Amino acid sequence: MKLLSVDEARARMLAEVAALPAEAVAIQHSIGRVLAEDVTPVRDQPPFAASAMDGWAVRSADTPGDLRIVGESAAGHGYDGVVQPGEAVRIFTGAALPAGCDAMVIQEDARREGETVTVPAVEAGRHIRPAGGDFRAGTALLSRGTRIDPWRLSLAAAAGRAELSVTRRPRVALFSTGEEIVEAPAVPGPFQIYDSGSRALAALVTAWGAEVHRARPVKDELAATVEALRRAEGDLVVTVGGASVGDHDLVRAAAEALGLQMKVASVAVRPGKPTFFGVLEDGRRMLGLPGNPASALVCAELFLRPLLAAYAGAAPDLRMVAARLSLPLPANGPREHWMRAKLSFEAEAITAQPFGDQDSSLVSVFSAADALLKRPAGAPAAAAGEAVEVLPLPRA
Repeated sequence: MKLLSVDEARARMLAEVAALPAEAVAIQHSIGRVLAEDVTPVRDQPPFAASAMDGWAVRSADTPGDLRIVGESAAGHGYDGVVQPGEAVRIFTGAALPAGCDAMVIQEDARREGETVTVPAVEAGRHIRPAGGDFRAGTALLSRGTRIDPWRLSLAAAAGRAELSVTRRPRVALFSTGEEIVEAPAVPGPFQIYDSGSRALAALVTAWGAEVHRARPVKDELAATVEALRRAEGDLVVTVGGASVGDHDLVRAAAEALGLQMKVASVAVRPGKPTFFGVLEDGRRMLGLPGNPASALVCAELFLRPLLAAYAGAAPDLRMVAARLSLPLPANGPREHWMRAKLSFEAEAITAQPFGDQDSSLVSVFSAADALLKRPAGAPAAAAGEAVEVLPLPRA
């Protein structure tokens, strides 16, 4: 098996994935979805010149002076008349600027006596939000491929959208293999452990905007593994465990029985070397992840997350950030190493401290980590304070 670099392996995987079809959803259900269209407003925002403060709408040419109060303009209820010389209108934040006015005086700077208000000098445009100051009709506010978050939802709502065209959610069929794992509340036997990897992966798939369908763990039997693969329904089949070439690693053989065209057979990455990817005879894509939890979760970040982004029509890039090592590291071997690490933030610097024990079976280390520190293949020894690249892991 040829060991591919992480970048080459990811590129081969992404070459086999295209964005899924679009569907219309109510805007309140669009959070986390990826736009399949540009969002363009039908009118300016605001559609009229508006007051930025509470106070008095005036003609700047009339200031300073004593002005006659002729009406009121509130948000949603404007002043219908045209303000004449020597007149003023009481106005509130967000209300339309009355015709004839070109400025406003904040209420703290004015003094009212009966139906007259005394105002200081003010220049034209003072405390006024111009029509179209936020955006103009016909301007593309959000582009196809943008993932909707609450702030972007607000912008789409301001554009007058009740529905959005978004890419259909990817469907992921997920199951784990191995007779050594059981799921709580089942009681494990003397040689069994609880399944933690696939549960974490299911949560990640959901957080990354896809639908996940979990199957029960599969026994280490070829026929059972073939049948589980055959029944798995989804755009992408993800297996956990059995991805290597040992006597009890049957996932590759089962996939080959279903006509797997191997695109990535193995990756020069640590942890996660046995990771593979291919296309089954019926067109389903398949990602095989190692069984050790750290290996599976690291490779989920490196490969599964970009794949789901590509299915959704979003950019599949990894958002790396620069950091400084908190301690020295020895030279790295021939495989790219993604080390679990803890970040600290001091002034404008980010410091990354890799955990001492990087064993791929340690769930507790991954729970404490908030980043993956990238060590390139063949990297020389690094001293404390040297620059490194890290992939932050979101933590609540």
